[in-house]
Amino acid sequence: MVLLDNTIVGAALPDMQHRLHTQLTGLQWIVDAYVLLVAMLLLSGGVFADRFGRKRVYLAGAVVFTAASGLCSLAPSAGWLIAGRVLQGVGAAALSPASLALLAAAYPVPRERVKAIGLWAGLSGIGLAAGPVAGGALTDAFGWPAIFLVNLPIGVILLLVGLRHLDESRNPNAPAIDVPGTVLSVLAVGALAYGLIEGGARGWTSPVILGSFAAAAILLAGFVAVEARRSAPMLPLRLFRQRLFTVSNTAMVVVGFALMGSSFFFSQFFVYVQGSSILRAGLQTLPATLAMVIVSPFAGRLAARYGFRAVVTIGLALAGGGLLALGTVHADTGYGNVWWRLGVVGIGFALTMSPLTGAAIQAVSPQEGGLASGISSTTRQIGAVLGVAVLGAVVRTRQSGGASFEAGLNSAFVAAGAVTLATAVFTGLWLARSRPAEGSAVPHRSTGPDAVTPSNEVAANSR
Repeated sequence: MVLLDNTIVGAALPDMQHRLHTQLTGLQWIVDAYVLLVAMLLLSGGVFADRFGRKRVYLAGAVVFTAASGLCSLAPSAGWLIAGRVLQGVGAAALSPASLALLAAAYPVPRERVKAIGLWAGLSGIGLAAGPVAGGALTDAFGWPAIFLVNLPIGVILLLVGLRHLDESRNPNAPAIDVPGTVLSVLAVGALAYGLIEGGARGWTSPVILGSFAAAAILLAGFVAVEARRSAPMLPLRLFRQRLFTVSNTAMVVVGFALMGSSFFFSQFFVYVQGSSILRAGLQTLPATLAMVIVSPFAGRLAARYGFRAVVTIGLALAGGGLLALGTVHADTGYGNVWWRLGVVGIGFALTMSPLTGAAIQAVSPQEGGLASGISSTTRQIGAVLGVAVLGAVVRTRQSGGASFEAGLNSAFVAAGAVTLATAVFTGLWLARSRPAEGSAVPHRSTGPDAVTPSNEVAANSR
């Protein structure tokens, strides 16, 4: 359900724009409001579950997510919908880590735990792949509110079954929650996203936009200062002294940036540029998500066999090349010449996510593997927030200069592809020079949550 709401919304964006009478900036906030809260609260969500009870936090997250979904479906305006998406993000940040922590506690035997997490990841992958199709079908038949109403019966079932069958567990030695760090991180990334999203509409030199960028810089500096002084920070800055950890997380930001930023426009391209129906557009975007679901389980194994550098570099190069190829499609380009470009993008990003998380885990001590995995997930989500904001700004800037929406999309895809290819070169050079920390964890051949759930491996921190 958490991952479904990452992908199902994309198919409904054209209908939202039409019915809610909103512009591109409104659509960006509808997506980023959810991703921002998930990104900034995931790390704290795992600690919160350990400290106050995993069942309690899981059920609370289900209540918030379900209620927020109802609010979204009833939203009379884009503003109300964005508020509902914020609440959805809060619920998702509790649901995701608590769900995996409950599994880890329920299956203490490692072999059984791996099987359980594999099933958890597989079901999550279904949510990831089903989003575009389900979103297109529901929106085409009933309108965009239906994509949120589908969460209501699922949420009720989760609550009824969870109350009766889940066992409570907690970690009495869980660290204190880093409230100042969490608040500062949300405000800093939120201020930066506001400047990037609203800059195209308000003007890049307007006092409000310049003020938002200044506020983001000040809040970020405050976050770094607070984290450097806390005994149990949500983001231990010392980990970034390891080059392998820093390089892998930098690349992960770009993965989130290019993947989420480009997929934000997939349905809009098919609807507004090629004239497809919303249902057909949902089906047409499927090659990217299907490729990710199919290839992701093998990425960790390939990295274990051939090394992080080779797999990540090839993956980023494929994704970048696919995005550049998407930047050349037009209104009269046949779908037979489009679908394979989406597939290449999906394959490329699928090859990068699990190995980059594995590289981050290898760079730290075994005791900090869960934390490293969580930070890797968080950096990818931050990249996703910035990707929707920046690439949306590219489109708006081109349009304000007199270019068509199609030309703006082409520029956005090319920009995403160029950044991804540059990162392929960067990782190819620097991952080879990086060395893991002494006593670090070995590369893992996992088909678990990192393989198919780009936002949920942070829950390993709860173990």
